[in-house]
Amino acid sequence: MKEFLIAVILFLFIYGTGEAQTETYWSTGGEMIFSFANIDNNGDESGNIMRWSPVFNFQGIYNIDFSDNIGIFTGLAIRNVGFIYDNYTFEEDGSTIEVKKKFRTYNLGVPVGIKLGKLKKLFIYGGYDFELPFNYKEKTFRDEKKDKFNVWFSDRVEQFQHGFMVGLQLPFGGNLKFKYYLSNFHNKGYTESDGTKPYENLDANILYFSLNYNLFTPVKSYYKKGSKNEYY
Repeated sequence: MKEFLIAVILFLFIYGTGEAQTETYWSTGGEMIFSFANIDNNGDESGNIMRWSPVFNFQGIYNIDFSDNIGIFTGLAIRNVGFIYDNYTFEEDGSTIEVKKKFRTYNLGVPVGIKLGKLKKLFIYGGYDFELPFNYKEKTFRDEKKDKFNVWFSDRVEQFQHGFMVGLQLPFGGNLKFKYYLSNFHNKGYTESDGTKPYENLDANILYFSLNYNLFTPVKSYYKKGSKNEYY
C-alpha cells in the first residue's frame, strides 16, 4: 500500500509538471492533537486515557496543485506525540505494582500526500507520514509523587515511526485530521542496565485526531491584499 501511494504521487507529479496551470507554494500551520493508543500489555487492553497536546506542533507544507481539484504535498513537521497509560503494571520485590504513566516523543516528520476536491474551498486529503523521534519523555505517578526524565534519541522507542493520515480541509481555513501509527511506540527489546526489559510485553499503537487552521493556505496570501479571500 505504501509503495502504491508513493507511485501514484510520483505519477501525478511528473504529469503535473507539464501542465501550465501547475501552482507550487508553501503553507504553514499548528496542530492541536488529541491522542489515544491501542494498548495490549500482556493481554490487558485497558487503561488508556486521552492525551491533549496543543504545543509544540508545527507544520510546513510544500504544495503542488496541478489544477483547482487535485494536488500533492510534502514538507516537514515537528510533532508532540504520546499516550497516557493509567494502569501500567510491573513487578517489584515479588509484588505487582500499578502506576500511571505518561509517554511522549518529539518527532521530526515528513508527510507525503494527495489532495482531492476544491482546493481553495473544501477537499479531502490523505497520505503517509514518516517520523524520526528525537526526544523521549516518560513520567511516572505513584503514591502522589511524580518522577520524570527525558532522553535525546532514546533507544526506548522505535527509531522510525510511520503511519497513515486522512483529513478534511474546510472553508475558512479549518482542518480536521486523523492519523494512525502502524509502528509500535516503544522498542520492546530495550534493556535496562539491570537486565530488565520494561516494554517487553507492551504493544501500543498511537492514533489521534487533530485540529488545524490554515494548514493549506499559501503563506504568500498573507502578504498580498485580498488573496487570502480566495481560500474562503
